[in-house]
Amino acid sequence: MKRQANGNNRLDKINEELKRELSNIINYEVKNSNVTGLITVTKVKISPDLRFARVSVSIINSRNIKQTLAGLKAASGFIRSRIAEKINLRVTPELVFEFDDSMQYGERIDTILKDIMKEMRNEE
Repeated sequence: MKRQANGNNRLDKINEELKRELSNIINYEVKNSNVTGLITVTKVKISPDLRFARVSVSIINSRNIKQTLAGLKAASGFIRSRIAEKINLRVTPELVFEFDDSMQYGERIDTILKDIMKEMRNEE
């Protein structure tokens, strides 16, 4: 049982390292005109065999979110080569980018709560 925890702990460390490096590469090295806006890597989940990494990204102020995701996919070969140089892994994982809308969802809830508070103040 203890061995399982160590395996998960190792994957967690790899996920965090990948998240940090992917953020730097995407924001400072990717030169794809389709990749626009502020891109934040919110989560990385690598498969136990280290062959695939699901990369959740939040995209703010983009001209087109679908186009930005397509640009990231197109740049994934470049991003993988940079990961291979920066992180010493047996296998450099295949990157699968997905949109994380949790930040927009949080903003929407925040706006709704502010509106409710305004209405409550106006009723007093």
